[in-house]
Amino acid sequence: MTRLGVTRLLAILAAAILAAAAIAGCGSSSSESDAADTGASTSASADSGGDAIKVGILHSLSGTMAISEVTVRDSELLAIDEINRSGGVLGKQIEPVIEDGASDWPTFAEKAQKLISEDRVAATFGGWTSASRKAMLPVFESNRALLFYPVQYEGLEQSPYIFYSGATTNQQIIPGLEYLKEQGARSLFLVGSDYVFPRTANKEIKAWARANDVEILGEEYTPLGHTEYGTLISKLQEARPDAVFNTLNGDSNVAFFKQLKGAGVSARDMPVMSVSVAEEEVAGIGPENIAGHPVAWNYYQTTDTPENRRFVRAFKDRYGADRVTSDPMEAGYVQVHIWAKAVEKAGSTDPEKVKEAARGLTFDAPEGRVRVDDVNQHLYKTARIGVIEPDGQIREVWSSGRPIAPDPYLRTYDWASGL
Repeated sequence: MTRLGVTRLLAILAAAILAAAAIAGCGSSSSESDAADTGASTSASADSGGDAIKVGILHSLSGTMAISEVTVRDSELLAIDEINRSGGVLGKQIEPVIEDGASDWPTFAEKAQKLISEDRVAATFGGWTSASRKAMLPVFESNRALLFYPVQYEGLEQSPYIFYSGATTNQQIIPGLEYLKEQGARSLFLVGSDYVFPRTANKEIKAWARANDVEILGEEYTPLGHTEYGTLISKLQEARPDAVFNTLNGDSNVAFFKQLKGAGVSARDMPVMSVSVAEEEVAGIGPENIAGHPVAWNYYQTTDTPENRRFVRAFKDRYGADRVTSDPMEAGYVQVHIWAKAVEKAGSTDPEKVKEAARGLTFDAPEGRVRVDDVNQHLYKTARIGVIEPDGQIREVWSSGRPIAPDPYLRTYDWASGL
């Protein structure tokens, strides 16, 4: 992040803290327990007058993360359209207010504040990187407004004003590691983008590796948007790990996999397990450059459920037969429907009432049935390991067979104590 970007972010965070003091007498902070309702709501007041209820859509529509985030916006708009065609929520149509986070974390915080205070949205659906989420978190907490975050992440977080509809660590990263171990991997090399998600995820991976007699042969980070991977690939070839665990994000994956193939390294030689490469990224990378490599997610376009067949058909009908569906955009689609169900159940868009109504709420999603955890506002999700096929689709090779309870703090794993 540039010095200017840091200055902007600090100014925004300071404003958020001041707003919290004005609203509640003390700052609302991220914690392991949900904030208690206090009777009369002091949450941000949404504009639900007239025939429409406004919601925010906040993703990177430009910059290095646009390759991943544009499709999430599209799926959220599809969900809004479906809900509106069915009568909307509380008898009103949903009106999306779309903003561009521009792959810049201070911009995410600025746009989040605008959506809340100027547009007076009832909820915001947005973000991808953990850096963008961390930048937005104090804004939503200080305003007591709701953020629905659609992407897998590193865990070790719980906010009373965020719903996490992507996987947490025990629903994606740990199943990916266990799969590699079952396939005979006894050594790993860690490759990631240089920001909070990869660094925190790799801290967790190293703790898992120590408990599972798996050797970590190297750990390398590159900036978001980085495109020169010759030196890193040489290190991989020298180390010769049984597998690579990849937490690169955005269009850096395009350069990495193209150059990996150009260096003559195949999935058979050195499988690269990715947790941020889905069908949308595969199309950008080129299936011929990544076929055979494994990925860990909770949903694929090929997931075999009646709901998914309808979802894929609806998405292609709206955006074109050449478009693909993917895990983060499916989670984006799902979270809009979950918010709408919670609003209907609550009879209100008030954040405190919506939070209460969402506890234990279920939805028959394209990935299978999901449920909102009663306490941590993450979803129960089924873990799936897939292998990328030459046609760009992902073939499921392993599944947990049932939804896994979200454990963002990894309390059920002895090796994770002290993280």
